[in-house]
Amino acid sequence: MAATPGAKKILILSTSAGAMGGNPTGLWLAELAEPYYLFKEAGIEMTIASPTGGAIPIDAGSLKGDFFTAESKQFMHDADALDALFHSKAIADVSVDDFDGLYVAGGHGCCVDGGAMAPLVSAFYNAGKLTAADCHGPYCLIDAKKADGTPLVAGLEVTAFTNLEEEQAGATAWVQSNALFMETVFKEQGATFNAGDPWSSNVVTSGNLVTAQNPQSATAAANKCIEMLA
Repeated sequence: MAATPGAKKILILSTSAGAMGGNPTGLWLAELAEPYYLFKEAGIEMTIASPTGGAIPIDAGSLKGDFFTAESKQFMHDADALDALFHSKAIADVSVDDFDGLYVAGGHGCCVDGGAMAPLVSAFYNAGKLTAADCHGPYCLIDAKKADGTPLVAGLEVTAFTNLEEEQAGATAWVQSNALFMETVFKEQGATFNAGDPWSSNVVTSGNLVTAQNPQSATAAANKCIEMLA
């Protein structure tokens, strides 16, 4: 996007992982596409980044049926959007100082490289800047730390893709064998976990941290980010 003097700037962070435990995964497209167009409409400048940079893999499941939302379809026919997605910046090449906020899109790929995102996520949070994550995006919070070294989520109210949603998605065994359950870990780390009804919009704000539960929460999460950046 062309630079506009005084415009707010947000970093959109996505997974670089296209597989977990031998099964394909990646970015859940609607969780990036829906915020992308809302941020664009709000005049917020966006940069898309990923742990390794370059092309971001898309979970094929997010391109099917009702999961393939109108914004996702628009994104797949948007040359500028695809250019940003397929030429994402590596997190090593971005600086917290250049942005007003961070939004982490989801997809089970985050279960693979969420740990690589954690230092950058911690830096945004500890700088007092908007730090938002949706669905499996909050996986990056598992290894994130407050400035005093304690778990970032300790003492905060958060949400994420729930254990029940993993079960209903048929992903419990896959996650159990290859990753961690966010709901379980966040509770162990001292967070208050807010589980909304499965597959319904649920966004939780705790200071400068915004977490959202699932694909159905992406639009509400983006709108909360816009509100907090205003």
